[in-house]
Amino acid sequence: MTTLLLLLAVLMLPVSVSAQVSASTNPLWHESKTRNYLPHMTWPEVRDLRTRTDMVIIPVAAMEQHSLHLPIGTDFLNGLERAKLVAQKADVLVAPILLPGNSPYHMEFPGTITLSSQTIQQVYFEAAQSLMKHGFRRFLLLNSHGGNQIITRYIADRINQETEGIAVELGEAAAPFLTRAPQPADGTARVFDRHGGVGETSTSLYMTPNLVDLEAARRATLTMPEHLQKMLPEVVAGDPTATLVFLAEGLKATATGKGTSTREISDTGTWGLRDPREATAEAGRRDTENFVQAAVKFIERWNQLRPMR
Repeated sequence: MTTLLLLLAVLMLPVSVSAQVSASTNPLWHESKTRNYLPHMTWPEVRDLRTRTDMVIIPVAAMEQHSLHLPIGTDFLNGLERAKLVAQKADVLVAPILLPGNSPYHMEFPGTITLSSQTIQQVYFEAAQSLMKHGFRRFLLLNSHGGNQIITRYIADRINQETEGIAVELGEAAAPFLTRAPQPADGTARVFDRHGGVGETSTSLYMTPNLVDLEAARRATLTMPEHLQKMLPEVVAGDPTATLVFLAEGLKATATGKGTSTREISDTGTWGLRDPREATAEAGRRDTENFVQAAVKFIERWNQLRPMR
């Protein structure tokens, strides 16, 4: 009798309500609404946020191969999640604009998407202009891909030179506020560890754990040009000149003829000598929380030096 009464009650509902009761929702949707995250916000919520802040974090990311065990979207996802974590501790809008960045040296690996520097800077510049129309004036460009460094600085410079806006690169801005990790007391030597390596894998294990396939990971075999190989110990030791010239030549597109594209120097796509399986979510958590706290301190200091207009 109870089941029959329930069925009759449903049939008597207005058609629209009845459809809502019986319809199933998208089984792939698992996101929760995130505070200050532009894609989740309504326009009244953006308007309300603007009464409290004129700051925007814009992640500058990439869609590129990340070895055997990390997703193509690693840079985009990790940068975006960092920005969202900052926005939970400081009133600042998070506005993702593009997934791809400048990644020509990864193009021999399936899935990589690369855009020209001209296209990237123009899209971000025009996006910033749109946000200025809504009253946002201060921009924190959060670069999460090494190949975008110069482009990100150029975007910031264009905003500063050509508009009423003010822009900084958030990684550089937060650096003085970071808590420095102590050097190993036992004299253990550091090991070359960059793209797709232990550091990046640790961050992903913390940020997007279900997208990391650690069982597929293995230590890469690197075949860099001899002069770069000889330079490597000085790079690992932190020599600034060696690092500068090493990165100026290393990891460049096949078309440059340098012989340093990812496919030419790594059998897995990882640019590092450590085994990515050494990565831990705990290390990723420490690094992420260190950055988030430093970024919040910078935002607070900027607000002291220049209150919102």
